[in-house]
Amino acid sequence: MHLNPYGEYAVLLAASLANDWPDSRAGIIERTREFGMTMAFPEAPEDHREVHRVIQRWLEVVDAAAPDGRAALLNDLMKDAAAYPRLTDHDQEGWHLHYRDGGQSLAEVLLAVFSVGTALHLTTRGMSRLRRCEAGEAPGDPCRNVVADVTRNGRQRFCSVRCGNRAAVRRHRSARA
Repeated sequence: MHLNPYGEYAVLLAASLANDWPDSRAGIIERTREFGMTMAFPEAPEDHREVHRVIQRWLEVVDAAAPDGRAALLNDLMKDAAAYPRLTDHDQEGWHLHYRDGGQSLAEVLLAVFSVGTALHLTTRGMSRLRRCEAGEAPGDPCRNVVADVTRNGRQRFCSVRCGNRAAVRRHRSARA
């Protein structure tokens, strides 16, 4: 069975790169493999820097305050990644759909995957299901990680159990004070 790289995996991969930026191109490639991408990427000297630029643009979508603004930013990303949808069997593991041209750079591929995947995530799960960790809203808490909410109930507020626990301890201490 082939997993659709434009679904939740794309948003989780983008969040993973945003939350823990690899120090090399090889680290980016390794992360794409961890999230199920199997294709080979042509190598270019600027790949690391260009993918970082894609992540920074994607973070503007994450940080948009209103759904209209988020949609406008996401539409700009998809415009820049525009290619007609096409069927492919590049791994001979089954036909699947790509929203990008063949032979593109690592950054161009990830721009297409992240923009289409984020659009699918937000339109199917809800425009509010992508945000920063709520632990970062507390005074003195530096957490700015991205939370891509893929839960059934749509109530994920923290990037990790650790951040959720710290917030619970803060609430408990403030209630006792």
